[in-house]
Amino acid sequence: MRQPFTRELQDLLERGRDRQLRLAVTGLSRAGKTAFLTSLVNQLRHAGLEARLDLLPAAREGRLLGARRISQQDLGVPRFPYDQAMAALSATAPRWPEPTRGISELRLTIRYRPARPGLLGGDSRQLTLDLFDYPGEWLLDLPLLGLDYPEWCARQHTLEGSQRAAHFADWQAAVARLDLAAEADEAQLAEISEHFAAGLRSAREAGFADLQPGRFLLPGDLSGAPVLQFFPLPGVCDTAPSVLASLSESSNYATLARRFRYYQQHVVRPFYRDHFRRFDRQIVLVDLLGALNAGPERFQDLSRALANLMQSFDYGQRSLLSRLFAPRIDRLAIAATKADHVTPEQHPRLVALLEALLAEPLKDLRYADVPVRALSLAAIRASESREVESQGRRTPALRGTGLDGEPLLIYPGEVPERLPDDAFWTRQGFDFPAFRPLPMEDGALPHIRMDAALDWLIGDKLT
Repeated sequence: MRQPFTRELQDLLERGRDRQLRLAVTGLSRAGKTAFLTSLVNQLRHAGLEARLDLLPAAREGRLLGARRISQQDLGVPRFPYDQAMAALSATAPRWPEPTRGISELRLTIRYRPARPGLLGGDSRQLTLDLFDYPGEWLLDLPLLGLDYPEWCARQHTLEGSQRAAHFADWQAAVARLDLAAEADEAQLAEISEHFAAGLRSAREAGFADLQPGRFLLPGDLSGAPVLQFFPLPGVCDTAPSVLASLSESSNYATLARRFRYYQQHVVRPFYRDHFRRFDRQIVLVDLLGALNAGPERFQDLSRALANLMQSFDYGQRSLLSRLFAPRIDRLAIAATKADHVTPEQHPRLVALLEALLAEPLKDLRYADVPVRALSLAAIRASESREVESQGRRTPALRGTGLDGEPLLIYPGEVPERLPDDAFWTRQGFDFPAFRPLPMEDGALPHIRMDAALDWLIGDKLT
C-alpha cells in the first residue's frame, strides 16, 4: 500500500515545484486528436536529434534533451496507443492511425537544461507531462449540466436546419406518434431512442458537430442501458410547465425527464468531476477546413458546438495552492488542424477565420485574463507545397499521395479572412482529397508548427 501513496506524494511535491503539467487534448470528431498526440510524443522523443522544433526555444538552443514514457498514475485509464499509431505511420505505405474511441492517457518525463542554471547545481531538470485524450463527442455533453430536460428539448428544437433535419426523419416520424401523458412503454421508448441515435450517427458522418448526447455516439459499456434511451420531445416546447408537472411519474414525459437527469448526474457529472477539473492546460483542435468544405449549415453548426464547448471549462490563473489542490486551466490553445490542405500563404487566413469563428468565447477568456492563442498546424504533414507554372503564371499548389497510392496535385480554394457571407458560399467551393501521410524523416514525423504549439503549451516550463 505504500507505493501508490509514495507516487501521489511525489506528484504533489512536483506540482508544488511547478514541475508537473496536465495537458488535455480535445476536439470534435475528425479534428485529428490521435495524430496530434502521436506527433507531440514523437517530436519530444526526437528532440535534440531529428525533430525540427525551431519555434521551441528550449529545442532551438539545444537545451531540450528528450523525453521518455513512464507509467501513468491512473492505472484504470487505457494508455494512449502510441506504438500502434507509429506502426501505421512507419509502414512501407504510411497510413493514418486508428482514431481513439474512449479516454486515454500517457505520461512523459521531459529532461531539459534550464536557461539559467540554479545555484544548487545540477545540469538538467525534469518536467512530468500528463497527456489526456478524450472523445470529442463526450465533450459536447458538458453543457447539459446547465440545462433541465425541457430546456434541452427546446434547444434541440432550435437546431433543425434543413440538411440536419433530413438525418432525423425516421425519429421525427416515430416521436410524432408519442403521447406525453400516456403510460411509458419501454419497447416504444427504446425504439424511438434508437431512431434518434441513428440520426446522430448519420449527422456526424455528414459533418455535423453539435450533437447531443455524446454517449449515444460512443456508448461503450452503456450500450443498451435505459440511461441511453431518452430523446428530446418536440411537444415540450409548447406545453405549460404546470401541465408537465402534473403528469404521472409513469408517463412518457416523466420517464424521459428522469432518464435525462440520471444521465446528467451519473454519466456527465462524474466525467467532468473526475477528469476535466484536473487539467492545467488545454488545446482544442478544430477541423475548420472540413467545415468550409461541408457548406454553410455545417459551418454554423461547428461554430455553435465550439461556443457551447468552451463555456464548460474552468479557466483562470493558478496560484500555488490551486496548483496543489484545485488545478484549473490557465493556458489555452485553439488550433485549426490540417493546415497542409491549403498552401502556406493561406495559413494566416486560416488563423484569422478561426479567431472570427470564436470571437465571443475569446472575448470571455481575455476578460478572465486567460492566456489564449489561435494557430494553424498540421500535426503530421501529408502534402508538400509547390508552385506550378500555367499560362505564364506561377500558381500555388499542393502535391501528395492519395490513400489509393496515386499521386495528387491540387489547387485548393482560398480561405476567407472573416466569417463567410452568402456570396462566399455561392462562388467558392472546396474539395479536399484525403492524403496519405508523408514518410518520416529519420524517425521524426514531418509537421507544420507543432513546435509553435509545444512552445505555447509547455515552453514556459522549460526555461
